[in-house]
Amino acid sequence: MKKTKKLVIATVMLLSLSLGTFVLQTDAATRTYKVSSGDTYWKIAVKYGVSARDLIKMNKKVGKIIHPRQKLLLPNSTISKADKELIARLVHAEAESESYAGKVAVATVILNRVASPKFPNTVKGVIYQKSNGHYAFTPVQNKTINKRADASSRKAVNEALAFRGQGKGSLFFFNPKTSSSNWIFSRKTTVKIGNHNFAK
Repeated sequence: MKKTKKLVIATVMLLSLSLGTFVLQTDAATRTYKVSSGDTYWKIAVKYGVSARDLIKMNKKVGKIIHPRQKLLLPNSTISKADKELIARLVHAEAESESYAGKVAVATVILNRVASPKFPNTVKGVIYQKSNGHYAFTPVQNKTINKRADASSRKAVNEALAFRGQGKGSLFFFNPKTSSSNWIFSRKTTVKIGNHNFAK
């Protein structure tokens, strides 16, 4: 009797786990978006914070031109909501007075570092990284990263995610007017936006 009861409980647990796995897989495979008038792959990618390249690749049967009422498959975001918010807070602290393009570029540096074997492979690891006893980013050191991010910074993070894999591989940014590091000036500049130089 006890053996039978244990067997039933084990079977129910196994079925529950299997069903849960099935539901998760189904949700991941059937996450869809209904195209509205004026939509483009790029706008949709920015809205959901997913790679535009991945979005297009996932919907290659639909074609490069999309039309209202079409249904598209959406790739899952590779970054959690909490990580997006953390990047947005850093962007706000580092580039509050910079242009929107400058904000996107700062967010892109964080994503590039996460993808690089030279840096930690998590958003939190990159942002809170220490080198020789100093944080990599000033807002972490002076606590301004704890301030709430604005809408522009949040949108910049989503745009950086949409742009992922298409940039110049920037891993650093600095203000040449205030930086005193000879090493940072030795890095190859990829682009200059506002008060920041971006480099790799």
